[in-house]
Amino acid sequence: MRITQDTVVLITGGASGLGAATATRFHEDGAAVIVLDLPGAAGETFAASLGERATFVPADVRDEDQVRAAVERAAGLGELRVAVTCAGVATPGRLLGRAGVLPLEDLRRVIDINLVGTANVLRLAAQAMAGLEPVDGERGVVVMTSSVAAFDGQVGQAAYAASKGGVAALTLPAARDLAQHLIRVVSIAPGTFATPLLAGLPSDAMAALEAQTPHPARLGRPEEYAALAAHVVENPMLNGETIRLDGALRMPPR
Repeated sequence: MRITQDTVVLITGGASGLGAATATRFHEDGAAVIVLDLPGAAGETFAASLGERATFVPADVRDEDQVRAAVERAAGLGELRVAVTCAGVATPGRLLGRAGVLPLEDLRRVIDINLVGTANVLRLAAQAMAGLEPVDGERGVVVMTSSVAAFDGQVGQAAYAASKGGVAALTLPAARDLAQHLIRVVSIAPGTFATPLLAGLPSDAMAALEAQTPHPARLGRPEEYAALAAHVVENPMLNGETIRLDGALRMPPR
């Protein structure tokens, strides 16, 4: 699908990290972008930094009414053809650790944001896309964010791995469900990327993470995620697949 002046791209978690890089890329490509993130100054400031045709919409991806309002806002700016779901949390915790059993609320929160929130955006964005006229044989594309943890979950990542594994498992049936509407669904499974989730790590821990990646032996750059998201949109044969973006990384148990 070609990005045109009429294209609107909705990005969740769009105020930082992978989402901000993706918003920047599509804005540079000529699309209007909706930066969906939690309420706060960061989203307003980031959208303003992009300039015209960038709009911040505060919303929680778990909230149906808030996401629906964001989708309607996007549709009011043009043709909502692309949605990219980058909102997520990575709360660590062993199922049974020194402090006791993993709190059910911690498990529920991670799965609600990462999986249910992603599915919420997917279904509401697809509903809006389904009413558009096809362009180049398709109506829209949804790019979701899984993780290598879906396949190589480490100690303390049970909740996170389950949530991201759910996103990976959602991809193919969602693509099959939406094929009749000419909407594609693809997920990207990043390895270790230089995002706010890792920003607080000490330098030696960061170096250890970089050394785990065979080549290139460094953290991924958010703009590399954005580049793949843009290619997914452009390439009509990419559908129903979860693509690892990890420099051949396979996460060890710890």
